[in-house]
Amino acid sequence: MKAIVHTRYGGPEVLSLGEAPLPKTGEDEILVKVHASSVTTADWRMRAAAFPPALWLPGRLMTGLFRPRHAIPGGEFAGRVVETGRAVRRFKPGDSVFGFSGHGANAEFLAIREDACVAPSPASLSFAEAAALPFGGLAALVFLRDFARVSPGQDVLVVGATGGVGSYAVQIARALGARVTAVCSAANGWLARDLGAEDVIDYHTESPLDRPRRYDVVFDTVGAMNVPASRAILKPGGLFLPLNFSLPEIYHALRGRMFGGPRVHIGVNADRAEDLETLAEMVWNGQLRPVIDRIYPLQDVPDAHAYVQRRHRKGAVVITTATGAAPAALPSEGVMPGLVAEPVPHGICLQV
Repeated sequence: MKAIVHTRYGGPEVLSLGEAPLPKTGEDEILVKVHASSVTTADWRMRAAAFPPALWLPGRLMTGLFRPRHAIPGGEFAGRVVETGRAVRRFKPGDSVFGFSGHGANAEFLAIREDACVAPSPASLSFAEAAALPFGGLAALVFLRDFARVSPGQDVLVVGATGGVGSYAVQIARALGARVTAVCSAANGWLARDLGAEDVIDYHTESPLDRPRRYDVVFDTVGAMNVPASRAILKPGGLFLPLNFSLPEIYHALRGRMFGGPRVHIGVNADRAEDLETLAEMVWNGQLRPVIDRIYPLQDVPDAHAYVQRRHRKGAVVITTATGAAPAALPSEGVMPGLVAEPVPHGICLQV
């Protein structure tokens, strides 16, 4: 099968299209023909071993100390089941599925355990749209619903509100009943409002600290805010929730738990099938829709990595793996960057 492979850490140039063995399906696994996958912030960080200094060694131990432990990158995927192990009960050949595998998705086929982070795809979505959901959607759901316990009437500030996680955080916070203020560029303000933000702060010209408004939760999805800054804009008892963290955030989180004071929560979301099913239900209820910035063919994954690494994407960057994987998700030829193309009711595709 065709797959993107890399055998060393480095820039996008270490990635190349090659041949890899077809995955063998274990008795509790399904074999998925991957129609669409993605490139996320986590993907480029693992490719480059770009971890915060304090987390460099744990990161390398996780991904491979001297070279990548997994040769095929890519975590998000959507496709169709083509084979099942003899012990599989949840799925059958022909089922459309989506999920998060952690690695191996930038390929034509993927084997994954049936009890892993995989679920039936929302029927209303194309493969490209389904593949755009798991990484950002799962992080936003768990951080806001479980870690922050966002409730109706609360004020939530989302920093990086149109990125790979932020675009879902705005929608999920709104679905949980919160009033959302988005921090993004003025150029993306229309998107943040379209996703449900009541107010937008252009980080080029203004800071949340310049405003008198205070928040119950500050969810920083891009690492742009520190603990002291969050204190100035949080209500009494409010929570600072950084998606990316290093030693200062860890220190403040532990100090707050031991001695009281400003609340900081450090966590990593688990990837669970039941949370994927929640995302699918939210799509069905009209509370959540995928946001796709660009779509690349499999052979152009290095270009997709270079684009994502610039850290200015809007929503997901999707990789189409199979021929004709998701033509409905592609905007018509000539759509200008920044304009919305809505090929299906639930999706937004911004640019190819």
